[in-house]
Amino acid sequence: MNWAVLLQNVLVTVHLRQILCYGSVRLSVPEEQEAGVRIGSIGSTFPPLYQLLTQFYLRVDQGTGDVYTTDNRMDREALCPDQLQAEECIVPHDAIVGPEAELVKFMVVVEDINDHAPHFDNTEIHLSVSEDVAVGTSFLLDDQAEDRDMGRNGQLQYHLGGAGGFFSVTVEEEDEVAIFFLVVRQGLDREKQDLHEMTLVATDCGFTPLSATATLFIKVTDVNDNCPEFTLGSTQKVVITEDTPRDTVVARVRATDLDLGPNAAITYSLSPKVSERARELFSLDSHTGLIRLRGDLRDRHSDSVSDRGEEVVLKVLASGPHCPPADTQVTVSLLPAPYQENGIKIRFIAEHQNQTIVLQENQPPTVLALLELPGDTSSVRSSSYLSIEGEVPFSLSRQNGKYLLSTSKPLDYEVKSEYHVSVVMREGVGEPAAQGFPRREIQVRVVDVNDNAPQFHQSHYLIDIEENNPPGASLLKVRAQDVDSGQNGQVTYKLDRPSHTAAALYRIDQNTGQLTVSVPLDREQQDVHRLTIVARDNGFPPLESSVMVTITVLDQNDNAPVFITPHFIFFLPENIPPLAQVGKVGVSDIDAGLNGEVEVRVVNSSVGPFVIDNAQGTLRCMADVDREKQDRYELDLLATDNGRPSPLTSVARVTVFIEDVNDNQPQVILPSSNLSCLTISTGTTTGTMVTKIYAIDKDSGLNSEITYTIAAREPPGTSPSSHHHGDSSSSPFQLDARSGNVTLAQRLMGKDLGMHHLFIVVTDGGKPAPLHTTVWVNLLVNDTLEPCHLDTMPRSLPYRLAQTPSETPSEMPVCDRHAQLILLLGLGMMVASLCLFLATVVLYMKQRKRSRGEQQQRRGINEENQIPLRIPERYFLGEEL
Repeated sequence: MNWAVLLQNVLVTVHLRQILCYGSVRLSVPEEQEAGVRIGSIGSTFPPLYQLLTQFYLRVDQGTGDVYTTDNRMDREALCPDQLQAEECIVPHDAIVGPEAELVKFMVVVEDINDHAPHFDNTEIHLSVSEDVAVGTSFLLDDQAEDRDMGRNGQLQYHLGGAGGFFSVTVEEEDEVAIFFLVVRQGLDREKQDLHEMTLVATDCGFTPLSATATLFIKVTDVNDNCPEFTLGSTQKVVITEDTPRDTVVARVRATDLDLGPNAAITYSLSPKVSERARELFSLDSHTGLIRLRGDLRDRHSDSVSDRGEEVVLKVLASGPHCPPADTQVTVSLLPAPYQENGIKIRFIAEHQNQTIVLQENQPPTVLALLELPGDTSSVRSSSYLSIEGEVPFSLSRQNGKYLLSTSKPLDYEVKSEYHVSVVMREGVGEPAAQGFPRREIQVRVVDVNDNAPQFHQSHYLIDIEENNPPGASLLKVRAQDVDSGQNGQVTYKLDRPSHTAAALYRIDQNTGQLTVSVPLDREQQDVHRLTIVARDNGFPPLESSVMVTITVLDQNDNAPVFITPHFIFFLPENIPPLAQVGKVGVSDIDAGLNGEVEVRVVNSSVGPFVIDNAQGTLRCMADVDREKQDRYELDLLATDNGRPSPLTSVARVTVFIEDVNDNQPQVILPSSNLSCLTISTGTTTGTMVTKIYAIDKDSGLNSEITYTIAAREPPGTSPSSHHHGDSSSSPFQLDARSGNVTLAQRLMGKDLGMHHLFIVVTDGGKPAPLHTTVWVNLLVNDTLEPCHLDTMPRSLPYRLAQTPSETPSEMPVCDRHAQLILLLGLGMMVASLCLFLATVVLYMKQRKRSRGEQQQRRGINEENQIPLRIPERYFLGEEL
């Protein structure tokens, strides 16, 4: 025979069998299961016994083949890190099965649960979009979220929060890869909103979906879609006199372009329709829009202003790149110089326009103009002087016959924006101004500067809002007031350095101060939000102030109670006392107040004696349980919160396994009675099983493992005092401790004829104290196989055989009613013996009394001449007794 070929065939057969077993046994388990969860069995495929080579994640019941989870939870993402979405996570396991310890393999498929939320690598996504982009244009977003779960648990859906209808997201499948795009849904206008801030939410498709968020910032870039414009009412009329100095600023034109940078560049020019006369008299700065007087009007006699005056019209154009020009008009009225022979002469030192001094507020005392007395100063009397009428913040100081007009203190635009300073000539100190004396009224216009920050009407805003609000809900409208004028008094609002969360949740209208919430709020994530709103004016440099807004999110009953596990497993010994605690039933509700108060009850309370102690959060057993009647209980728990208007509920399952205690002693089935008898032929061969002792124990495990022991033997013809305690040499029969088989250990001889009584102790394996049962096995050795009859109980055993060394008398169970009868007979014999002893004592005392009387009579006859000494008879009796 070719042994190599045979060995190869055997190996191939074994290998094929392992492959078949590997493919036929397939167990599935959801990941992250707790310890003790049964996932299946290999007992239906392989014979016992069973043992796993590796018991890190799973363990097996050696007798049944049931497979259970261990304390080490199985994480599918850790066990199969490179698995594709369409693949299964298979973990092979090796087991030794059967009486021949055969090595087999079986598959364990680790099923995915939704235990991982989506994740964005970047919490902020920045994108630039031109404001002239067409509606419907899509932009690829590279910053996609990832989810480590598989199947539906790993499939992601996207939506935008706080987009205001301008944008949306769509997902497209390309080569089984999901790609999502940002789609423009409305026309964009940078001049109205240059930055769109929204929340990108990625949600998986699990049964209980999980989500992640990232903030999407879309910057709208500028295009040249606006042209320069003059405001309504920009037409100006200016009056100057013939004595106006050269290079005086006559007027200034301003146009605006809402674009940015080069797109907002404005160039000013005079219209081609402007007359040559106007071009000779005035110049226009192409960048600033300032119109100046080219020269001194009085030096140009040929073109001097007529006595009736002259009017010059300037049409100014404002042009931008690729834009038609906007136009406005400035009309300059030229008047002849006033006759000043008898008037007060004035020469302006400070900036002035149209004979009006222009001075910024908050300036320190400043010289404004130089005044001279009318006429020839030499002809003016020395007592004449100039003074200011009224209480105004101005002063005159005389220097070399002339007067300097100055401010006496800083001027405040918010107090008064324009002054009319009346200067008059007087004669003598303290004299009033005479009628007809020269006077001059000087106009001073105070120019506002940005010296006041906006002020809020309240120092702190408090708002309450219920969670789950609709997106875009209005919270409040803040208002700050700036007492400055023009651009300095225009206020805009913003959130001051908002956190990532606040920026995604809240919006404020920069012009109106309307605060809104962009997405529904969740009190369980954050119950109090604190924002800082900044009000800033448009001055240069801008000034700002801030106010705190506290938003308290009120609770709604939007969260059902949650058990710490959907399936509780408890192990309970069957001897547990009533009202004892079975285990903790953990349940929580993240809502607040009554919405978060939870009551748990057993729905199917008729299944077993179990109730929920809500005060302690425990499951309690209300009555005795017996594993031999029912070894497990399946309970359904219902948790209900106290929310209004409608409470929310959740369910969980409880499995209570009843653990065995050694509360049942073995029960002997065979022999059926202590009077049972079996005839054994003398021709029976050695090693033959002559009978069997069979007992059962209703307990389980070690408590039901039974051993058999011969405690005493009574061979034929022996007395009760000659019991052989476990000595096999006096009996030809032996007992197998495990199987209970009684076999013939040696050849039967003539001395073995007769009745053999074997006293058997049946013991279970309970801890700490085993329980026992006794039985008599009666074997009649005879030459013939005639039926055996036993009418009387076997003889009593000595006291030391009535109990084993490991037990106390109270623990030794009585075999049956015959053992009780033996005990009663023994007690009767003891009573009879005591009565016989007492009777013997009485008879003996009477005999002694009679013999002493006879002796006294003889002494009386012999000593009748002596004085008798009489001693009471009771003395002797007492002494004897």
